[in-house]
Amino acid sequence: MSPETERAEALLAAGGASPEHVPRLAQYAALVLDANRKFNLTGARTIDEFVPHILDSLTVVPYIRTPYVDVGSGGGLPGIPVAIVTGARTLLVEATAKKAAFLREAISALGIDAEVATARAEDAGRKPELRQQFVTATARAVATAPTALELTAPLLAVGGVAILQRGSMDVTERTALEGAALMLGCVVDAEVALEGERRLILVRKTSATPERFPRRAGIPEKRPLCSLNVPRGTLGAII
Repeated sequence: MSPETERAEALLAAGGASPEHVPRLAQYAALVLDANRKFNLTGARTIDEFVPHILDSLTVVPYIRTPYVDVGSGGGLPGIPVAIVTGARTLLVEATAKKAAFLREAISALGIDAEVATARAEDAGRKPELRQQFVTATARAVATAPTALELTAPLLAVGGVAILQRGSMDVTERTALEGAALMLGCVVDAEVALEGERRLILVRKTSATPERFPRRAGIPEKRPLCSLNVPRGTLGAII
């Protein structure tokens, strides 16, 4: 075992990861940092910097049901740690070919029940074999909550839940998310407070997402559904 992997195991154990999962989570951390020396997967450069991202990813575990999709997986957060811990049948959606190739290599090395779709989230959400096929969805590194929901909701079956990992949220972003949820056939179900300003927003899909969503590639991020400057009480005018 390398010193890097030993350090990862110690940090994961101290962070509360279950002992049975620590070795594979540590192996995953080592894989990411090794690949990161060749091309950019994460801004973290050391085990001490990367392990907190794994622990943050594990906060979604209590809400995961199979099948599960992680949109914009990048280096595999939160999808790979979630797949390791839950055993959920997992699809990782990643547009960048090099990152998607790394994800496939990591899945093989770790022996988890996961596949990779090399596609933009907007395109994945329009594929008949993927649309409305999943019970839970995550999208960790997305700029706004309405954008994250537009990218995940089309992939969810009715009754499924999008788990949005967020930091601080002001009233304008909350209002925009509520409006976007209505447009996408969803409702904001709950908010789970974590350490500091971190939180999970659970959004349940209550009806089929209209066919016009997701919008074409790049538009959800450039023009999030519902302006973040809209005051509370004016959602009807937007929708």
